[in-house]
Amino acid sequence: MKTHIEKNTVQETLVIPLYGRRLCTEQFPNLFRDEKAVELIDRIDYDFSALEKKSKSFAHRFGALEVAMRENDLMIEAKAYLKDHPRAALVNLGCGLDQTAENCDNGTCRIYNLDLPDVIAVRNGLLPESGRIRNIAADLNDPSWFDEIDAQNGVCFLAAGVFYYFKTEDVKKLLNEMAKRFPGGRLIFDTANRRAVKIMLKTWVKEAGITSIADYFSVESIEKEILPWMKNARVSARGYMLGYNDLKDPSVPRLFRLMAKLGDGYMKMHIVRMDLGE
Repeated sequence: MKTHIEKNTVQETLVIPLYGRRLCTEQFPNLFRDEKAVELIDRIDYDFSALEKKSKSFAHRFGALEVAMRENDLMIEAKAYLKDHPRAALVNLGCGLDQTAENCDNGTCRIYNLDLPDVIAVRNGLLPESGRIRNIAADLNDPSWFDEIDAQNGVCFLAAGVFYYFKTEDVKKLLNEMAKRFPGGRLIFDTANRRAVKIMLKTWVKEAGITSIADYFSVESIEKEILPWMKNARVSARGYMLGYNDLKDPSVPRLFRLMAKLGDGYMKMHIVRMDLGE
């Protein structure tokens, strides 16, 4: 039996990145493969016709590549952490139907997937808990979820495309609370400047009746805007699109590589690695 997802619901937002991962698997298989995304699309009862039509456009193909590169980047950083902390907790914040943490599984780490209750309800139907994997319904801004994480052997948090939907002050508060509770842990997340965030949130902002995104999380300068928040954290950043991969695969159009340079440069799209102070 297929899992039904209604139009115009929070659950519908799970479908777009999932479809993007399938599209990228088909379009750029040498760079990215997510066979689980391909499988899940076939298990969801949803009218994909609009996405299928859009998937032929230049913009949506590049958008799919963006999603895939971000996931690859986070996996590289998470796997590096697990080499030094093989029994650590790997925590996917705002997980949706994403399997980045599972794709990093080394056989000994603990995996936690966190999202809002209605999202976790869908995830439980499609990607149920098993063994070392737990799905947790939680509001990220309510730190009570900290108690669910066994971090005694280390912890690495992943947040892909999550913080843009939070106000800057809320992100600052969350990161500082995490640093206090999980010293020695690592947080990996993506940032972009206001130009990029305005594009990313265009539809959501309109539907929410918000006329300005000025209060929402965006970063022009890691050094000036993130470093001052965290007294003991070590923070580094690399380009979101080209910081981990040169995208010189024959399947990638030359114009896509130019757009990737603009993304990392003009849009300030970065992957941030934050090692929380001891």
